[in-house]
Amino acid sequence: MVVSHRGDWRNAPENSLQAIQNCIDMGVDMVEVDLKKTKDGHLIVMHDQTIDRTTTGKGKPENYTLEELRRFRLKNGAAHKTTHLIPTLEEVMLLCKGKILVNIDKGYDYFKEAYCILEKTGTVDQCVIKAGLPYEQVKVENGEVLDKVIFMPVINLNKEDAEKIIDSYQKHLKPIAYELVFDNDEKETLRLIQKVRDSGARLFVNSLWPKLCGGHDDDRAVELHQPDESWGWIIAQGAKLIQTDRPALLLEYLRNKKLHD
Repeated sequence: MVVSHRGDWRNAPENSLQAIQNCIDMGVDMVEVDLKKTKDGHLIVMHDQTIDRTTTGKGKPENYTLEELRRFRLKNGAAHKTTHLIPTLEEVMLLCKGKILVNIDKGYDYFKEAYCILEKTGTVDQCVIKAGLPYEQVKVENGEVLDKVIFMPVINLNKEDAEKIIDSYQKHLKPIAYELVFDNDEKETLRLIQKVRDSGARLFVNSLWPKLCGGHDDDRAVELHQPDESWGWIIAQGAKLIQTDRPALLLEYLRNKKLHD
């Protein structure tokens, strides 16, 4: 499965409805988005702590109401003003409903509020919420909705307690998938990858930059013309979901290998 990071941000403003629609049109399986909260309590799709880089406005999103944020326009990758507005999570889920899965990345702080929107839009089964936290903490903070959503732990395999965290999740939750982060492809890393694979959970791996995937990243595939050593290597480790900044090229690669419709 192809997961597009912040939508098709090379051809539309990142985290915009158009960037998501582009992903739907090209056949991407899942789109990743980030959440922030407005002054009047609306969840919007925005990555940064401020709106400076991605919009014509300045400041923190929590200092504006949704109506005030609607005065600004999103910028494209070249920092030019577009006609696009900052979308709400509700708008995103309605656009994606029945068409594409959604992965909420920077949104754990709004776990319960996000769940309410998923329930309202009938998209609970279409959205993955994740966090790089131990099971015990997630259970305490969001236990009442944890079993109602698709929750994916993010495990940094380079940390000393990685295996302990995996074991705890397997004992108490048995997640459908794990996002694994690793900056090398050495023996211990490969052992932990295999351990998660043996649990029956799906593996989610980022090919966004080298330190997330042991050097088997998008640029290696595209700029160094080594897709088999990048995406191919990730697939060989058992990954079923690859998050990329090159969705069209990854789709082409998978289709050529007859690994994607």
